[in-house]
Amino acid sequence: MGKQGAARETFNSKRGFILACIGSAVGMGNIWLFPTRISAYGGATFLIPYLIFVLLIASTGVIGEMAFGRATKSGPIGAFAQATKARFGTELPGKILGLLPVLSSLCMAIGYSIVVGWIFTYAFESFAGTTLALPSVDAFAGHFGGIAADNSVFQTISMVAAVIIMALGVVKGIERLNFFLMPLFFLMFIGLAVYTATLPGAAEGYRYVFLLDPAGLADPMVWVYALGQAFFSLSIAGNGTLIYGSYLSPHEDVPQSAKYVALFDTLAAVVASLVIIPAMASAGQTLDTGGPGLMFIFLPHLFANMPGGAVFQAVFFCAVLIGGFTSLVNLFEAPIATLQERFALTRRTAVLSIGGLGLVAGLLIQAIVADWMDVLSVFFCPLGALIAAVMFYWLFTRERVEHEVNLGRRKPLGAWFYPLAKYVFCPIVLVVLVVGAVMGGIG
Repeated sequence: MGKQGAARETFNSKRGFILACIGSAVGMGNIWLFPTRISAYGGATFLIPYLIFVLLIASTGVIGEMAFGRATKSGPIGAFAQATKARFGTELPGKILGLLPVLSSLCMAIGYSIVVGWIFTYAFESFAGTTLALPSVDAFAGHFGGIAADNSVFQTISMVAAVIIMALGVVKGIERLNFFLMPLFFLMFIGLAVYTATLPGAAEGYRYVFLLDPAGLADPMVWVYALGQAFFSLSIAGNGTLIYGSYLSPHEDVPQSAKYVALFDTLAAVVASLVIIPAMASAGQTLDTGGPGLMFIFLPHLFANMPGGAVFQAVFFCAVLIGGFTSLVNLFEAPIATLQERFALTRRTAVLSIGGLGLVAGLLIQAIVADWMDVLSVFFCPLGALIAAVMFYWLFTRERVEHEVNLGRRKPLGAWFYPLAKYVFCPIVLVVLVVGAVMGGIG
């Protein structure tokens, strides 16, 4: 099982664990992709299949990764090793396969650190008023192009901040960070949504968000993209949720925690839509572009021309920074924990090693970050989730799975849970992997 270092930390409270998991799930997909999908596929027409898939994935995949981590008290390598030993009597295949989600998490964190650096830049410029004077969309595009080409200063600042938080540990760093920042994130976005409601023309945006076209539900692409959005938004990849679960007390109710994570992750996406879509409607614009283009070009241009735009932009990018930064910390945690577990390193040494590698690699890949993140999200994230699901639901016995999932619950989950997880969720993850590979990404 590898060398053992210091005693493993656990979250101090159920609330701290849930907020940390929410922090890992809430990220750019909620803010720069979900509103675009709502806009493209017709409000509630997209929201209905999205909620169906959120319910399915949260009640199987999120529960599974949390329970898997808690059961094994280990990151992916140790958890997978225990699963292959339980079924085949050998840890080696599990250890080898466990490397994939660990490396995937590290590579995703490296790419994500660049995005967080962009957000940090815009948050800083919001207070400085740098972008408010830009005259056109083309000017905003040129401004972002310059930042994307070389953002070394703010990228370094973001990484240093992440290293400090991670070095403080699970309780003093990760738990305290999310305990404070995640409520602030929701307060900021709710405040923005309230302000947006006062803008002339915002009502048209609200009507569109909740528009239901029953005929649209017959479009298979609505369901495909709803599946992709739900899957990637809930951050199951065999690494982050699993490693947070390994810090969870046996007295905590895993299914209830998964429910809260799914609920608040969905609320974050919906509230972001209730900020962005009505704001664009008030300016007579439609939401045609997602991703970095929406976040760093079209929205800043919109803010610059709306009443109270300077304050709105500052609050918006500070809130987005919270979502990005908490996700970044989660992504780095699996490789940090792996170094601690496999080589008996101190927390500080493991953090400095991974943080230094992340900073150097992030600075080197700035020019290719889009392709870097596409490869990871299309192939490696769903593959890691698939392996973790197979390890937990297929290699452990049904009795073991149900025991681990129901540990800490007053009332066990019904008989529906195990077959749904094993025979429905696992194939759906395979669908996400295959369809994503064929289509070049669905989330």
